[in-house]
Amino acid sequence: MPTPKKGARLGGSPAHQKLILANLATQLIEHRAITTTEAKAKMLQPYVEKMVTKAKRGDLHARRTVAKRITNKDALYELFDVIVPAMDAERKGGYTRLTRVGYRKGDNAPLMRIEFVMERLEKKAVVAAAEATVAAAEKKAEEAKAEEAKAEEPAVEEAAAEEAAVEEAAVEAEATEEAAEEK
Repeated sequence: MPTPKKGARLGGSPAHQKLILANLATQLIEHRAITTTEAKAKMLQPYVEKMVTKAKRGDLHARRTVAKRITNKDALYELFDVIVPAMDAERKGGYTRLTRVGYRKGDNAPLMRIEFVMERLEKKAVVAAAEATVAAAEKKAEEAKAEEAKAEEPAVEEAAAEEAAVEEAAVEAEATEEAAEEK
């Protein structure tokens, strides 16, 4: 049996916490962004991230697994057929964003806005510049190798001709030695 979560639960009981998270996830999927308390938003984020990861697979098993938690069929359709295809395929996590909004007027509870990140994943300028530098260095290295190969071709031919001349001289020397021994 898993160890119970430490500290207070949302809503008091484990069953009530599951219902709260399922309802918050449904609302987030339907509205794409919601404002809730900080504690709820921080518990909702990994809950939704796991569902989006499953939805990216897109198969029937994934749909049924997510449907255990999201009982609203319209929200399920929205997640699988609208939200996930609109997300960047290269994104490997970080599907949601938390933003502090302020404090609730009645009880001064800290509020957070949780929303789906639909923007394309772009590399930072520093990373893009570094990759461009590396690509330029690799191109220069390839050009240098090509020039060396062109320069080595005559040298290789000359070396082969010298080796052939040495071998011929060695063969002639052996032939003269054999002729001298026979006499």
